[in-house]
Amino acid sequence: MSVETLGGGTLLIVAVMTLVTLATRWGGVYVMAFVPIGPRVRRFIVAMSGSVLVALLAPLAVNGDGGARLALATTALVMLVFKKPLPAIAAGIVAAAVARLW
Repeated sequence: MSVETLGGGTLLIVAVMTLVTLATRWGGVYVMAFVPIGPRVRRFIVAMSGSVLVALLAPLAVNGDGGARLALATTALVMLVFKKPLPAIAAGIVAAAVARLW
């Protein structure tokens, strides 16, 4: 299947992607309304969020360029020192930009 990207095709693609995203997010909230949040489910949710983060960052650490690795290291270091995500993310972006500038 292919969709023409000239004219209204792009708008159609964006609309379908929006509907799929909303359906998965709202569907998750709907399903979780029936799941009692006990200590076991809470531990699962916390562990799952960490594992998703590692799954996203591990390939970047292994296959990324020097700028990507420097950004990951800088972000981790600033996060450990300040314990605030926004300065850590900003420092990582600046580190990647500076590394790629040279």
